[in-house]
Amino acid sequence: MELSGGAVHSTPDRQPDIWERVPPRNPHFTGREDLLVKLRDGVGQVTAVVPEGQPQALQGQGGVGKTQLAIEYAWRYRRHYDVVCWIPAEQRELVPASLAALAPQLKLPSSMGMGFEETAAAVKRALERGEPYRRWLVIFDNANQPADLEDYIPRGTGHVLITSRNTRWTNHGATLQVSVFDREESAAFLKKRVRREIKDELADTLAEKLGDLPLALEQAGALMFETAMSIEEYIELLDQQTTRLMAVNKAEGYPQSMAAAWGLSVHELRRRLPEAIDVLRCCAFFGPEPIPRDVFRRGTEADTPRIAPILADPLMLTRALSVLGRYALAKIDSATRTITVHRLIQTLLREELNEKEQHDIRHEVHLLLAHSAPRDPEDNANWKSFEELVPHIVHSNLAECEQPNVREFALNTVRYLYLAGNYHLARGFVDEFIERWTERNGALHADVLVARKHLGNILRSLGMYSAAYENDHDTLDQMREVLGRNHSETLWATNSYGSTLRTRGEFHRSCELYEELLVSYQSLEQANPVSVYRVRHNLAIGYSLTSEYTKASDMLRALLRDLSTARSGVGPRQVLGSYSGLSRAVRLCGDYSMAVDLGQDAFDYGKQQLSLDHHETLLAAKDLSIAKRRRGDVEEALELAEDTHTRLRQLLGEQHPDTMATAINLSNAYRMRGNLDKALELAQETVPRYAVVYDKDHPFTHACNGNLAVLYRLCGERARARSLNQASVDALVQRLGWPHDYTLTCAINLQSDLAALGETEEAVRFGREILGRLHALFGKDYFMSLACAANLSLDLRAVGAEEEAEAMLQDTLARYRAQDGENHPDAELAARRVRVDCDFDPQPI
Repeated sequence: MELSGGAVHSTPDRQPDIWERVPPRNPHFTGREDLLVKLRDGVGQVTAVVPEGQPQALQGQGGVGKTQLAIEYAWRYRRHYDVVCWIPAEQRELVPASLAALAPQLKLPSSMGMGFEETAAAVKRALERGEPYRRWLVIFDNANQPADLEDYIPRGTGHVLITSRNTRWTNHGATLQVSVFDREESAAFLKKRVRREIKDELADTLAEKLGDLPLALEQAGALMFETAMSIEEYIELLDQQTTRLMAVNKAEGYPQSMAAAWGLSVHELRRRLPEAIDVLRCCAFFGPEPIPRDVFRRGTEADTPRIAPILADPLMLTRALSVLGRYALAKIDSATRTITVHRLIQTLLREELNEKEQHDIRHEVHLLLAHSAPRDPEDNANWKSFEELVPHIVHSNLAECEQPNVREFALNTVRYLYLAGNYHLARGFVDEFIERWTERNGALHADVLVARKHLGNILRSLGMYSAAYENDHDTLDQMREVLGRNHSETLWATNSYGSTLRTRGEFHRSCELYEELLVSYQSLEQANPVSVYRVRHNLAIGYSLTSEYTKASDMLRALLRDLSTARSGVGPRQVLGSYSGLSRAVRLCGDYSMAVDLGQDAFDYGKQQLSLDHHETLLAAKDLSIAKRRRGDVEEALELAEDTHTRLRQLLGEQHPDTMATAINLSNAYRMRGNLDKALELAQETVPRYAVVYDKDHPFTHACNGNLAVLYRLCGERARARSLNQASVDALVQRLGWPHDYTLTCAINLQSDLAALGETEEAVRFGREILGRLHALFGKDYFMSLACAANLSLDLRAVGAEEEAEAMLQDTLARYRAQDGENHPDAELAARRVRVDCDFDPQPI
């Protein structure tokens, strides 16, 4: 893209294909031509617009026109871009949602039903690839620390523009420093804003008194225009107002010129339409981000004595907002139906009130937020409304409110953020709610306990299993005592606790809990069907972790049918979880072809309904890769395993349990492909993480050590393999017992270690024992039983029992053929009289 000044007018006038959230153009924008030229000539991959000098006072930070400069740049040079997107960036946690809003327009799945983080990552990658648009401009407005945006700034064929009060951006790319107007710009702005002639000397005097601060000049110009006040009169009033403000020590923390200009506007507005001041004061206790206009429309039923008379009269509210816009005290955006009040004006409004007045107005804002919010965060259709309200939770100090419906709104917001995948922001909110509510009401208050239930879900999703257990164990005991065992919140907490038990490797105990919980729900007269669906899903997952694969398959098949016919309360994320769970259960039953077909259907469903980069879709992709590998489609399995591991690592990080599981799958695929070096390297890197993320005695830890032992043996370290496998078998017997898939998998491989070390008699003895246990647990035709039998035939032959060995081999091959599995990799190895190695893939917990 041409960046030179001469190229500015060479492109025909055109509109970008995508124009996302860009604020309206300021019709009074004046001057700044040198800055616009510098910005256009110097704009690169990342350019920051920052205040000139060090941030010692607000005058050097706010009100100098950084945002207005960015808005003007976007409008003036829009013809050079196919995509222009405006992202409010003051709260880092809200950036993903704004970036994710681009997804549908970039032909990517929307964030509905999925997390904002993964959608934002997909948007970033699409921009960086230049697909489908190469010419784009992304503006991050009012960013704070550079590190906050590091994960969201796209780099590629387009441009990024950042406005910030933080001068540290000078160390992170090109910067353009913005100061106050020069005197000529101030005079020109005033004349343009007032729309009449002003003597140069008077314009110079007023600009001097207002410190050439653009925001203060805007306030002055708006007041003079709306009231036809002369500049002489304004200067006289300004001198009086400044003196009064200084006398009450109002200058600390914000520019005196701004305070004086604002004071005059408010004084005049109070005289003409006092109701508008009440609306403006209410807006001062929201955040500086746009306030949805519908907050006031939907909040008419709230008990808000100060603002209620205005809200009850739509004409009065409309008039008040219109006047605020004309006086430049608020920006009214009719396209987005939002109201924005500058943070400096908000500060000035709050500081003129005493403590009780602040408390009362803030409380009314809490009620407005709660009454305007949707009731059901589970419904994806409500997520947009929650997204618009989230920026105002912190600024309004919502955590201090004890009103029941306000706290319900607070917890619904946490649930929405959790469902959307914004785990870190959800945790920040719920931590604050728990702390503040505990201070006010005590640790055993129902609201605190319910908030802690939500915290446990969030901690598990973050992979913080130890913290989740500590939280959930105590919370459930206290909820049973305070609320009762059959209270809906207690039952929900019980469901969550079962998942926490699984993370600790207590698979059997978790199953018992879910069986009891399902009975409890069935005993209720009006059980919530969605809650019952969750319990059924969790119980089926529990069965698959206790080697009861047929039970798991049957339950998931019935559940998927019910989910598919449910009319409400069920989203694609829940459907996909059960869909891929069924595919996994069928694979573990040994039907690899059906597992591949189901897994492909699940994966395609996830890509269509969510996105390729959605967490649940990637888990479906991992299971599909495993099924393909087990069926013998090694090349396809390896390709999918590599892609899935890369995407999950980018999405969740190396230490997340699901990323680790994809690494184990990839290592297993490398081994099947014959690339032992890569397989061993990845396993040595990944397996030690299990002892840290889970614990050193977790079944997954021991079973993954079994995978590592196989690789050691294949690489020639037989004694090391035998030692590690023996330790794994012993530990798994203690944790899960002999009749369990994980224990027997490691035992089959231990039998191979014994044979490799020349301990053939012991290999035969141990092999017979393991085969008997497999027949008792799974039957003679199960894939593990056949693998063990094939290996045992080799050991029998090695000790001279040729006849028994051949009979066992032929029986094994016949059983493979009976299942149409003669082309299965294990069957081919058995036919060639090559030992079969068994591996382990951790399931989602």
